[in-house]
Amino acid sequence: MVVPLRIAVLCPHFAPDNAPTGTVMTRIVHELAARGHELHVVTSLPWYRTHAIEPGWEGRWVRREQVAWGSITRVNPFPGDDKRNLLRRALGFVGFSVLTGISSWRGGRVDAVIAMSPPLTLGLTGWTTHLVRRGPLVFNIQDVFPDAAVRTGAITDRRIVRAAELLERISYHRAAAVTVLSDDLRANVAAKVKPSRRDRVQVIPNFVDVDAIRPSPRDAPLRAELGIGDEPLVLYAGNVGFSQSLELLLAAARAMPEVSFLISGDGAAKSSLVAQAADLGNVHFAGYQPPERLRELLGIGDLHVVPLRAGLGNVSVPSKTYSILAAGRPVLAAIDPGTEVPRILEASGAGVAIPPDDPDRFVTALRDLLADPAGLAERGAAGRRWVESAASPAAVAAAYEALIVDLTSRR
Repeated sequence: MVVPLRIAVLCPHFAPDNAPTGTVMTRIVHELAARGHELHVVTSLPWYRTHAIEPGWEGRWVRREQVAWGSITRVNPFPGDDKRNLLRRALGFVGFSVLTGISSWRGGRVDAVIAMSPPLTLGLTGWTTHLVRRGPLVFNIQDVFPDAAVRTGAITDRRIVRAAELLERISYHRAAAVTVLSDDLRANVAAKVKPSRRDRVQVIPNFVDVDAIRPSPRDAPLRAELGIGDEPLVLYAGNVGFSQSLELLLAAARAMPEVSFLISGDGAAKSSLVAQAADLGNVHFAGYQPPERLRELLGIGDLHVVPLRAGLGNVSVPSKTYSILAAGRPVLAAIDPGTEVPRILEASGAGVAIPPDDPDRFVTALRDLLADPAGLAERGAAGRRWVESAASPAAVAAAYEALIVDLTSRR
């Protein structure tokens, strides 16, 4: 039996914030707490839904609360609603990371510090917390920065890129362990550290709550609320950013007027997409749905798409794939061949992967899949079976527990 551990957790989002990374870390924390460990979370005040601090949380830069399994400290994230203003975003990340660091130094010695990126600045914050509270740093990488931002053209200034790459290398080398979501990300990160430290880079995938997300009816009330009828529905749910090739859906909508397309989420690219789809009556947009309606949202889609621009398949793993499979729905992924999502679809039998950024291939694949409703149902059921066995929250928490126990035993 494992001796109870004290763990400090630094993350950009935590419940009730509904960001995907917040959902991930919230569940990991609760699973570790269920295993008998004491956790002290430092995170942001809730802001993700509207990119502004939510009502009821304003007025104080730092809020602390005691909970049954430890504590939660929430600090001002200095939010902004313009993702294209890189200087504003960078200053916000720095301000949040500094406040997080100061707030995380109190509380005495811990057995480990878990820090999540992005933002990349939390790597150094986690390191300073390690220096103060002595627990080894576990640096959890959800997306490799700045690689994704450079490949999408979001960052073009070489001075910013060099500074981010320097921060990246420093953060990796200060960590006792770096956890990534896939073998692709491991290869990416391992190439940036000294050969003697590459064994510190380990794969611990994200999970999906297979109890909360289960198959649900395609004719749920949300369909009608969004103005969608009984026609086939192709669904994208997630961040509407420049990393996603969502123009593919608009091309498909022009070619397939008998099919409805729903883009549910928010992000920097949404206003541009809405403008491009102004003449398309079969394209629908919705904001993020509250967590209690996520199962319903995923269920109304007959086919989900996971589109990622070329060159990003090995620096980002769309965690939404696991949720789609848990909902029992099939997937069409337009993503770099040989990367994690195509491997998941091949292993599970839950869908089809095609190369990215190819509208003709995308439309052809959509038509082929939608022409076989029985095949779609079979793929959805196969995905549900696979995710139940391969990506449970308990398994992920056990992996973090084992890693921390190993690190503390080495010390």
